[in-house]
Amino acid sequence: MTDDRETRDKRIGAILGHDDDDDDWDFERDAKVFYEHLQANLRLPCEVTGSEDFRWEEPYVLGAWPAEGYEELKKTQPSYEDHYELLEIDRSAISEWQLFQGEDIGAIVRRISDGREFCLGLSELEATDKSSANHQLIEDYAVWLVNSR
Repeated sequence: MTDDRETRDKRIGAILGHDDDDDDWDFERDAKVFYEHLQANLRLPCEVTGSEDFRWEEPYVLGAWPAEGYEELKKTQPSYEDHYELLEIDRSAISEWQLFQGEDIGAIVRRISDGREFCLGLSELEATDKSSANHQLIEDYAVWLVNSR
């Protein structure tokens, strides 16, 4: 029986045009191919949230910094706990909120609670509808990016 990782790896290889024995992986070429695949297949807008705490939140979430001020900062900064509408993706978009600046695809989002817009890293997001094709597409992209950098 095929495990989830093997199935995912085959799916990612198919997107990128690689087979199991292919050693010809090129980050820039593959990033372009994945971006084009996402452009063609993501159904936007869609609702997303953070897949884990964003870089700026980590010291608060882990308890290294005092909780005072965290809730106030979350009013003007994006939080992994917020829900957003993913409006578009932009391969050249870079922002202070991205963990993998210059490597990740920029996700242009609008926070549902207050309408604020941010550019986040697509690999740091997940579609809230776990049964949707968007959820699988974004997750596959995130796995590929983290493992290919």
